[in-house]
Amino acid sequence: MAKIVGYIAASLDGFIAGEGDDLAWLSVYDGMDLGEHDYARFLGRIGTIVMGRATYDFVAELDQPWPYSGQRVFVVTSRPIEEPKGELQTRRHIDGLIAELRDLEDGDVWMVGGGRLQMAFLERGALDEIEIYLMPELIGGGAPLFPPTGFRAGARLLGAEPMDRGCVRLHYAFDRPVAA
Repeated sequence: MAKIVGYIAASLDGFIAGEGDDLAWLSVYDGMDLGEHDYARFLGRIGTIVMGRATYDFVAELDQPWPYSGQRVFVVTSRPIEEPKGELQTRRHIDGLIAELRDLEDGDVWMVGGGRLQMAFLERGALDEIEIYLMPELIGGGAPLFPPTGFRAGARLLGAEPMDRGCVRLHYAFDRPVAA
């Protein structure tokens, strides 16, 4: 059974992107030494990528090759993608997708991008773990790590460690709800 995970950077004030999806604040950390937690190593254990439409549109507009050619990719969207930048599948219904993902056995599933889709998975008890790379930056606003939805949950700390350039890696697990 595949584990569904998050791997994301956030500012010290809790944002993953500045106003207008600005990531310039994060680019100053390019080349940072994450050791065994390096992005390339992380991506090597990922069999499937899941992202929402806004994240797909953002990645597709970048002036670079499709970064996920080695993985199965699902985009959660209700709108068709006319000319996909990379090989991908679309899904409309999160519950059906979660069941499909749980049956995979060829690597973990990474929830890429924004907090809305990660929150939808959390609300369904389907986000198993998250690695948050807390960057020593206050950016003052933008897209929050987790959008406010009224959902409450506890997380179990698996690890916390200082990284290069003042970054702190926080690793949490979410226990799945027990069926009544």
